[in-house]
Amino acid sequence: MQPALIADYEAVTGECPAWNPVDGHLYWVDIPRGRLFRWDPISGHHAQMWESGGAPLGGLTVQSDGALLLFLSGGAIKRYAGGVVSDVIAALPLESNSRFNDAIADPAGRVFTGTVVEGQVAGRLLRIDPDKRVTVIREGVGISNGMGFSPDLTRFYHTDSTTRIIDVYDYDARTGDVSNRRVFITLSDAGDLAGAVPDGMTVDADGCIWSAVWDGRCIIRYAPDGTELTRIMFPARKVSSAALGGADGADLYVTTAGGDQKATEGDGAGALFCVSARELANALPGWRGRAPFLSRIGDMTI
Repeated sequence: MQPALIADYEAVTGECPAWNPVDGHLYWVDIPRGRLFRWDPISGHHAQMWESGGAPLGGLTVQSDGALLLFLSGGAIKRYAGGVVSDVIAALPLESNSRFNDAIADPAGRVFTGTVVEGQVAGRLLRIDPDKRVTVIREGVGISNGMGFSPDLTRFYHTDSTTRIIDVYDYDARTGDVSNRRVFITLSDAGDLAGAVPDGMTVDADGCIWSAVWDGRCIIRYAPDGTELTRIMFPARKVSSAALGGADGADLYVTTAGGDQKATEGDGAGALFCVSARELANALPGWRGRAPFLSRIGDMTI
């Protein structure tokens, strides 16, 4: 499978691709520079939409009305709609020294998100409910990264890049509770992935996990039992995240990092790529995509 280059903004840490089914656009960020980008697959036009002014932009979800939630530092969450930015949560006292890193909505519109305290194993995995109530799920996380839900909504996956582990939890879609954490995947120090770490991820309609591999030049598709099924290689060392989007969620979008150091990180560092639904279907007979869940934080109509 050959990834197609969509846009190259030489992102330091391109991350958090998110498909917006309301406006039919793909959004992604450059974390340390606080930049937000958008791509229109119909026109082929892409652009930088917003810049934070210095605060890292570590996460992104799409709201049910098509607005975006932007997850910054100090527990700040902002709403972006039509170029207008407003506070959803101005700050979380518990996260005054951290920044958000990755975020995902669940079927009820809750958001699961991680926080990072640079240089420390002091981050958290949080759940934010539509009424803005915050629940701490796990303490002592190094670098919280990729998350996802199994198609039958009985499993929740969470990546801690510091430990190089993807954990799986039992998940209750009715309450949003997770329990019974255990190891799903640990990247081995053997072979060509020595030193590489799991980063962002997505889960397809067959329950397979697509995990981006930072310093591994690839994204790996794992079966629900953890067996490696497929690798797609990229012209960048740091493959950072993945999302499904497009019609029926059947296109695979992938971000990379290191755009400020292309000489060592690769020509495709800091870019957005797409592996098309057609390419995936040709390589994976019976391929089925999966539509994203939308967040409803602050949406009191539900």
